[in-house]
Amino acid sequence: MKAFFSYLCTLKITRITYTRIKMIIYNTTYTVSNADAKNFIIWAHEVYIPKAKEGGILTNPRLCQILTHKDEETECFSLQFEVESTALLNQWYAKNGKTLVDELVNTFGQSIVGFATIMNDITLRA
Repeated sequence: MKAFFSYLCTLKITRITYTRIKMIIYNTTYTVSNADAKNFIIWAHEVYIPKAKEGGILTNPRLCQILTHKDEETECFSLQFEVESTALLNQWYAKNGKTLVDELVNTFGQSIVGFATIMNDITLRA
């Protein structure tokens, strides 16, 4: 069965062309205690996102709730921005990002944990 599934995936992929878009997606996935989940959403919208956008390096923010990793004690969220290059992302982190991480830790303490992922945006065409 596993081999058949791999074949189907390969078959579909070989019929699709893709184009890499020049923007990079900077994603941070957060796991937040249920007690702080609503406060995190409010804080992200009112504090984190506006401060992260200052200077124009990070654009097009998106905050999403992750449904596949929910358990009884926590909720998961994905916060995404677009950025033109990893060099600009590093520049943003040195100037603004570290301060925001510190503010996040001071605000939520150990009730939140996160990890960052840097991705390329790919447009698929059948």
